[in-house]
Amino acid sequence: FADHCAMGAYKYLEELHKKKQSDAMRFILRMRCWEYRQLPVMHRAPRPSRPDKARRLGYKAKQGFVIYRVRVRRGGRKRPMLKGIVYGKPVHQGVKGLKFERNLRSVAEERVGRRCTNLRVLNSYWVNQDATYKYFEVILVDPHHNAIRHDPRINWIVNPVHKHRELRGLTSAGKHSRGLSNPKYRPSRFAGWKRNNTLSLRRYR
Repeated sequence: FADHCAMGAYKYLEELHKKKQSDAMRFILRMRCWEYRQLPVMHRAPRPSRPDKARRLGYKAKQGFVIYRVRVRRGGRKRPMLKGIVYGKPVHQGVKGLKFERNLRSVAEERVGRRCTNLRVLNSYWVNQDATYKYFEVILVDPHHNAIRHDPRINWIVNPVHKHRELRGLTSAGKHSRGLSNPKYRPSRFAGWKRNNTLSLRRYR
């Protein structure tokens, strides 16, 4: 029974991260947050801060996989109007109470994708946050590396149709804001709109 219930090292790491209010995790997160603040906004990480989470999202410690760490400023989106004046109807006069449609993790993926144009964004995950920033690590894949092209589990991302998938809402974080849980927005919002607004008069009725 003991052998059957034994947990591996990654499972221990996963359980540790589930208890973020424990003394150990609070200390680790506080120290790491201080370190991340001293680093550039976007930089390549030598290895994932959360190897268990990275592996669950598809990361492998081999050639062709890259980890980038990026920080994104927290908070909503203020409408960029001069002196807060909106020249329009009252319904559109909000300036401060607005929220950006996509989540901050999707924004982090987008910024890394624009910087690393020769790589493909696979996925991302939260690593830390403080009062001002949220920190994410983004998993990228080199589609030109033979170690990736010859691996049948990941070489789907080599296909040109996956270029800049983070800019088109195809990553996990990007799909959250597309409303795909609603059947009428499948396979996409535009496809659902077109299906519901196209009059089809078949010849033999």
